[in-house]
Amino acid sequence: MRALFLAVSVLVSTLCASAADKFITLASTTSTEQSGLFKHILPKFTADTGIEVKVVALGTGQALALAAKGDADALLVHDRVAEEKFVAEGHGLDRRDVMYNDFVLIGPKADPAKVKAVNGINEAFKAIAAAKATFASRGDKSGTHAKELRIWKAAGVEPDKAWYRELGTGMGPTLNAAAAMPAYTLADRGTWLSFANKDNLDIVLEGDVSLFNPYSSILVNPAKGAHIKTAEAKVWHDWITSEKGAAAITSFTIGGKPLFFPSKAAPKS
Repeated sequence: MRALFLAVSVLVSTLCASAADKFITLASTTSTEQSGLFKHILPKFTADTGIEVKVVALGTGQALALAAKGDADALLVHDRVAEEKFVAEGHGLDRRDVMYNDFVLIGPKADPAKVKAVNGINEAFKAIAAAKATFASRGDKSGTHAKELRIWKAAGVEPDKAWYRELGTGMGPTLNAAAAMPAYTLADRGTWLSFANKDNLDIVLEGDVSLFNPYSSILVNPAKGAHIKTAEAKVWHDWITSEKGAAAITSFTIGGKPLFFPSKAAPKS
């Protein structure tokens, strides 16, 4: 009887250990986390596969750096330039388009820089600089921050610290700060739609084709170490880019509005 008890105990311990190992670490963005997307889609993935996903939500630049050190199994990020560099340097494999939304320019409803009167995002940034209106930048090397910096460069503007605030925070805290200042800021539409503290803020510019915001899935190169869970990460990678993944993404809405769209439906550039 004692031998049987020990055998059962060992079996239970083994099964528990196996179950505990059936997870992956996903390095992703604060926009996907703070929008509520993961709370919606990850239970569906786990129900389908039995694999849990532990999300580390950072700015895209930080997520890529984390994965380059081998501290994640897969990525879901949104900075195409940085993603392609990450793969080219051998840190990642099989980058795939997953979904998209767009960036929007948020600002005080009073619109002190008269951004609503201009045409296009570059002109909007020029108007903010000319008015010396307060601008809240994430300043965190995220995909949103990288996009914002490219817009300043395209607009030919060097932000001045007299009105430009680099916060080093995620999208939600940056929107909170913009509401308190008040200030203009660049945000992804998903986080904006899910953001509760809109207060005196509003979308002051949207629809510019350059504000397209695609997200990609990347597998971390298994050469980073034997601890990389390549097989499980590949299951996630295949699921999030499958019809089931697309359906899960599409079904995530707030107030009847979808926050992200599967890449198969992406507009042609």
